[in-house]
Amino acid sequence: MNKWKFAFFALAGTVLFAILLVVFLATRPVDGVNLAESSKGESEVKGNVLVVQTTTKELESISKKYLKDAGSPLPLDFTIGEDIQLKSTLKVFYTEIPISMNFDPIVDEKGNIILKQTGMNVGLLNIPPETTMKMMRDTVEFPSWISIDPNKAEIYIDLSRINIASGSRIKAKELDLPKDKILLEIIVPGE
Repeated sequence: MNKWKFAFFALAGTVLFAILLVVFLATRPVDGVNLAESSKGESEVKGNVLVVQTTTKELESISKKYLKDAGSPLPLDFTIGEDIQLKSTLKVFYTEIPISMNFDPIVDEKGNIILKQTGMNVGLLNIPPETTMKMMRDTVEFPSWISIDPNKAEIYIDLSRINIASGSRIKAKELDLPKDKILLEIIVPGE
């Protein structure tokens, strides 16, 4: 066999192997996720309760401020409307691919928020949501009060771990985005 044919087939095999390796690593099952756990003392703050009603645009503005104050600039943007939409870009082979994910918020029994994924667009590619969330979890440094669980396609926001003034804590009471009704409880420690 000619040495050029051999070199061609060796190069083609190496490229094919590299592509298969990338596909395998991108689609393999993700490891378990440890959700952020509230410390017992923080989750049971006693005090005076203020109930605050806000709108989606106000909640979006407040959320962006707290994410900015958390210290690590997030390479993503989000909007709150009928649902919550995260937008970002993924850099693959020096090409930026737009990613957008839609979530419905759910309030758990502790007053924390679970964002359940309802839709996703990754450019024109058909990538499983678990893979995209795993890449986001592994590449973006989120504040300690945000956990991503790719297996369940969820983002867990532990409101009890967000530091607000004077040791106060915040809990979600109701998140009805289509009706633009958001109720939050602010627990201010008593004397």
